[in-house]
Amino acid sequence: MNEEFNMETKSVIEYLSIQFALRIIKLYKYLTEEKKEHVMAKQVYRCGTSIGANVAESKGSQSDADFISKLSIALKEAFETQYWLMLLHESETIDDASYQSIDNDIKIIIGTLTNIIKKKKGLG
Repeated sequence: MNEEFNMETKSVIEYLSIQFALRIIKLYKYLTEEKKEHVMAKQVYRCGTSIGANVAESKGSQSDADFISKLSIALKEAFETQYWLMLLHESETIDDASYQSIDNDIKIIIGTLTNIIKKKKGLG
């Protein structure tokens, strides 16, 4: 694993979102090269990598409200990613094992983002 993506130097959500984005990039390559699926591949690529981009952007937030806003956008992107992954699975473009594994990852990201947002809002 690349040293700069080490869990010790990143927050949990940064680490999770980077690892997930790398996985999405590999999925995109598989979908476009092996399955010749371009429409859903582009959609899942866009939202799946956007999660980490919004998490990264939250590091430069100017206030708690700005921080919550950036992570809320990341959470929306995570839900959209979950939707596209479900469609890829239901259309039999990805198999059960691949889907279960990546769906587990996105559920962890959704739960982590939800907890961070609730905590920052004083709700958790």
